[in-house]
Amino acid sequence: MVAELSALRDQIDEVDKALLALLAKRLTLVAEVGEVKSRHGLPVYVPEREAVMLASRRQEAEQLGVPPDLIEDVLRRIMRESYTSENDKGFKTLCPELRPVVIIGGNGQMGRLFGRLLQLSGYQVNVLEPEDWGQADALLANAGMVIISVPIHVTQQVIHQLPPLPADCILLDLASVKREPLQAMLAVHSGPVVGLHPMFGPDVGSVAKQVVVYCDGRQPEAYQWFLQQLQVWGVRLHRIDAAEHDQNMAFIQALRHFTTFAYGLHLTQEKVQLEQLLALSSPIYRLELAMVGRLFAQDAQLYADIIMSSDDNIQLIKRYYRCLGEAIKLLDCSNKKEFIQRFQQVGQWFGDYAQRFLLESRTLLRQANDNR
Repeated sequence: MVAELSALRDQIDEVDKALLALLAKRLTLVAEVGEVKSRHGLPVYVPEREAVMLASRRQEAEQLGVPPDLIEDVLRRIMRESYTSENDKGFKTLCPELRPVVIIGGNGQMGRLFGRLLQLSGYQVNVLEPEDWGQADALLANAGMVIISVPIHVTQQVIHQLPPLPADCILLDLASVKREPLQAMLAVHSGPVVGLHPMFGPDVGSVAKQVVVYCDGRQPEAYQWFLQQLQVWGVRLHRIDAAEHDQNMAFIQALRHFTTFAYGLHLTQEKVQLEQLLALSSPIYRLELAMVGRLFAQDAQLYADIIMSSDDNIQLIKRYYRCLGEAIKLLDCSNKKEFIQRFQQVGQWFGDYAQRFLLESRTLLRQANDNR
């Protein structure tokens, strides 16, 4: 038995080595693709090409008796690595005549990310930090674009401190709230203004497939090239009104971050042993716990700013608190029948999305289990 297993394992090792060689060859080809895209200003991420390729590979896998989900999982992981490696090739400069870009807060994590992408695209980038404010007039006098990348609670203050900018300079911010910063930028600058909200953290390996929300301010024709530059980086753009953006972010960010904060706070007060929770957890609970723990590995000031950025957020959280109280009444009364009715009502509200999310979550749960 030992000899038989050893022989089979040797064959598996040989297949693995062949797979490695093929992966290396694929990455080499991807690098060449990246060079072509860079020269011609083509986007890193082309959803149509990806969808067609995955559909073809799934069909071919099925014909070979290979689970289609397996090849899709493998290819998606390879493509993620490919998008990251394509960054190293740089990107085409869509606006070569642009004067220097100044990133206020450019030494912060998000500022550094945008600075690196702009430099990879051939633009000159200067950084302005609080301690350099004495040089602000000189740095900004010839700026072609100014990016505000500072904490939310000082964003408007920084905007109002800006000296007069060149009339054609593009002024934009990266804050996760949009209405008030956009109004402030429009008030201090008569030229092109746009609000951006990157819907990702600065630790992403590539911005391919990542969403950037943008809110038009003034003279959108002046910054269309920059929106196209974002798409060249692989970004998916979503245009929205600033007030509507903030209303949606109340649910996507403020409410979710607060409930995560409250859950983490409750775990500490209950003196739960994390090691035991992890040892006993199912893949889905481990994933949920990881998302809770992820929050507390980041900047507390950032999340305080997001949650407390508006009274609307606070009122939404209070309504959630009242809803939670109503749900607890079902437990106090042991009202299983009404619990089931409410549960089914929510399921009907989700509609087809409930089944869709069930299928999507299975992939995440498999990956969470693989990483154990």
